[in-house]
Formats: sequence, C-alpha cells, structure tokens
Amino acid sequence: MKALVILVASYILGSVPFGLIICKLWKGIDIRTCGSGNIGATNVMRSAGKGPAIVVFLADVLKGLVVVLAAKHFVPILDWLPVIAGMLAIVGHSASVFLRFSGGKGVATSLGVVIGLDWRVAAIGFGLWVVTVVATRYVSVASILASASVPVFMFVFQQHISYKLFALLAASFVIVRHHSNIKRLTQGKEPKWGDKVRILEDRNDKGR
Repeated sequence: MKALVILVASYILGSVPFGLIICKLWKGIDIRTCGSGNIGATNVMRSAGKGPAIVVFLADVLKGLVVVLAAKHFVPILDWLPVIAGMLAIVGHSASVFLRFSGGKGVATSLGVVIGLDWRVAAIGFGLWVVTVVATRYVSVASILASASVPVFMFVFQQHISYKLFALLAASFVIVRHHSNIKRLTQGKEPKWGDKVRILEDRNDKGR
C-alpha cells in the first residue's frame, strides 16, 4: 500500500506545473502564451526573467528528488521503487494531468531524480550541462548531452541494474522530447541562451 501511494503521489507531484503557477503569481502572465509556450525554466527565463526562472528550475528539480527520497525512506526494501517513482514524476512533468497531458521536457525533474539516485552522476551531468551552455549557448544541446551522459556514468559507477535501466529510459525520453529542438538545430533556427526571440513551434510540445 505504501508503494502504491508513493507511485500515485509521484505522478501527481510531477504533474504540478510550477512554471505556469509561478509566472501567474509573480508576473501575472500565462507562460504558455509567451515565447515558445514552454512551461519550463528556459522559456520562463526568456519571458519572465531570472528570478522566476531560478524558482521554477529549483521547484522542478525538487519534484524529482522528493519522490526518490520518499521511496527510499518509506519502502527501503524495494530497490525498484525509487526509479519507478522518479520515472513517474518525469512523465507527470511532461504529460501533466493538470495540463491535459501536455507539459515540459523533463530535464530539471530528471536531474532531481538522478540526484536522489546517485549525486555523483548528477554532478557530472550538471557540470557537462553548464560547460556545454557556456561553450555553445545552446540549452537544448546541453540538455541532450547531459541526459546522454547519465546512463554512461550509471554503468561507470556500477549502480544497481534498476538504476541503469532507468537512466537509459529517462535519457531516451528526454532526448525524444527535444525533437523540435533537434529539428531547429538542423535548420539553424535554434535560439541561444539569452536570445530574446519568439520561437514558432508546435504548441502541442510545451515545456523544457
């Protein structure tokens, strides 16, 4: 019963659209009508500023971290529970029950999950993300590379098989969610960090 409650709560918590809520309360705007229409921190940064973007990023990270820690604390005997809870939080963020099953791309929430599973892998992935953003100014490229690094280092650190499987699945999920970014990159239309531009993309693909 505890495991079932944690799994349901993981999806619901993951579904909470902090980007939408924070921008409504802080700036009085519907972030879905601004910039790319994404609810994640990148679009919040472009459309609402650094303050809201930092809060949204941290809130989305905590969604992933909290569910993993809860699973480890309340049902420690089930090795698979933290990874399933984490995956449900990511899915909730990307297919939110509160947004008619649309949402973000799951990068920040995935980071929170990985922190809960193995902070070393999370630190390497986040470090790679920062270096890539500084070098290229492409947030999407940084997110894709950081996501791809997670399964590699889960294997390097010889983590539990459930962690390795989660890393492969989550990385694939996040990369697929960036399909519109990959398309714009190939067309030379992907905006860089700090650009104040309006992105015309599929409105059914909201969030980062």
